[in-house]
Amino acid sequence: MKIVKKFLNNESSSGILLLLATIIALVLSNTFLSPIYQAFLHLPVSIQVGSLQLDKSLYHWVNDGLMVIFFLLIGLEVKREILEGSLSSFKQIILPGIAAVGGMLIPAIIYLFFNWNNTIAIDGWAIPTATDIAFALGILSLLGNRVPASLKIFLMALAIIDDLGAIVIIALFYTVELSTLSIMVAGISFLLLVILNLLGVVKKAAYFIVGLVLWVSVLKSGVHATLSGVLLAFTIPLKVKDKEQQVISPLKEIEHSLHFWVAFFILPLFAFVNAGVNMTQISINQMFGTVPLGIILGLFTGKQLGVFGFSWIAIKLNIAALPENSTWQQLYGVAILTGIGFTMSLFITSLAFENDSIFQYTDKLAILIGSLLSGVVGYLVLKK
Repeated sequence: MKIVKKFLNNESSSGILLLLATIIALVLSNTFLSPIYQAFLHLPVSIQVGSLQLDKSLYHWVNDGLMVIFFLLIGLEVKREILEGSLSSFKQIILPGIAAVGGMLIPAIIYLFFNWNNTIAIDGWAIPTATDIAFALGILSLLGNRVPASLKIFLMALAIIDDLGAIVIIALFYTVELSTLSIMVAGISFLLLVILNLLGVVKKAAYFIVGLVLWVSVLKSGVHATLSGVLLAFTIPLKVKDKEQQVISPLKEIEHSLHFWVAFFILPLFAFVNAGVNMTQISINQMFGTVPLGIILGLFTGKQLGVFGFSWIAIKLNIAALPENSTWQQLYGVAILTGIGFTMSLFITSLAFENDSIFQYTDKLAILIGSLLSGVVGYLVLKK
């Protein structure tokens, strides 16, 4: 039991489980077990209450349902960091903020350079702009004291801003035809959540009940359902007084409760259902196509150029300062690690290309390759 407890408390454990889930998915999809794996992904799951029916495959329940909880956790972390954490002052936010902008802009430009003339492929421009915080921080934790705490805070703040950018991108660019009625119900639900916050409601169940209505209405609206998790998170109070006039934090309580389930169940399950690329059907020539090249170079080259380049400019212009006790080489190593897109990149791929076989899965394999290169090279640079 002590070994299990120690594993669960280790920062790198979530990354290890993500890696294991990915390996298992790849093994299943590339062996005689592939039909069983595919049958599992497309297992129909239906929920019906009166005339309201939600009928989706297990794959879509994970991406449209469980990932809402992941985005709820991201929203809670973003709100907490803005109000009292590493994003609460201009001095703290300036360097990771500038670095995050570069880390999204340059990869997108690289991808668009390769795919500008392809009207279908161009929808994937946001795929290499993401950073997987679980994997990146997991690798940093493996390096121990070789990396100063200031760089870990820098990476965490950058990844949070990166996630916030991904949320905005999903809302603006990956929304299909809208349902006016569902949008209205979602708007009323969000307004009720805001009122609960303003009234200082302590009961977390009240937020979750209204949040459930918000999720269903957003799911039916045409806007991606995961945004409901972020909206819910922003309405949960950081500090509020209970009946005994004691200050409590519903936000921190929910964040603490969700962390285990997201890190050790939701994200590994997401990796399992999304990373199973059948590589037996992919040739080397296909991997030199514009989409996989745009993704690989966007993640491995674009992220490090954007993050390190924009950081270097900001520091040289005295807009920001090099993180305390860190060197340029260490900052560069962390910049390389931001190329680990994995979870968010796979998620954006599922939105950009709803038919996940449209590019013969080279897009997903490219994410794995770009993330692997970034992780390995980043680790080696930081280990020196």
